[in-house]
Amino acid sequence: MGEIRFADSDALQDLGLYLRRARSLDADGAIRLQSRGVALAAYVGVLPGHGLMTTGAIIGLRVMALAEPADVDVTVSLASVTDRLGRGGTSTLSIPPATVRVAWAAMAPPRSGWETVGDVSVAELKTDARHGIAEIAQGAPEGSGAEAVAALRRRVWARDSRTTPPIPSGAAFAAYALGFLTQESARVFAHGRWTRLSTATGHVLVC
Repeated sequence: MGEIRFADSDALQDLGLYLRRARSLDADGAIRLQSRGVALAAYVGVLPGHGLMTTGAIIGLRVMALAEPADVDVTVSLASVTDRLGRGGTSTLSIPPATVRVAWAAMAPPRSGWETVGDVSVAELKTDARHGIAEIAQGAPEGSGAEAVAALRRRVWARDSRTTPPIPSGAAFAAYALGFLTQESARVFAHGRWTRLSTATGHVLVC
């Protein structure tokens, strides 16, 4: 399916770290690689959402510089990309030939028209994420059924965070788990039913 040439080997290593964090959330997950120029948008699913509109889906996004323009839009498994990155030694990614289908990748987050809602404290986002993780661990002890754990996760991450302005707690969790909370504050944007939490490191999209 071709290759993607990154601006340097550091960008490829950055993608590898991002994938490792995404796989810690879902070892069998997928990544959507999308480019129409010299920037690559790499989307990963954090929470799947529900219903025909995939309501409540939470998606991580990192944007990385490319060495040359690319025309790519493909969804592949995290494992297949990780395997290629593990071969090392270059700034080029060979796109895996086998694609996968996941509901969140069929969604089209807005590219423009976002309205600023406000700034939130990264310290508060981290606290909210850690509280949610602890609540799920305590409420789903070893031996809990998969459906019960999934239901608990939906409840915890769907509620509003303690931040001002509030956002779905799942967005705080995603930003924390994907390593996006690297500065003092993050900015919240809205567009219709979509919410976006952004830092200099990455973005979290909630539909």
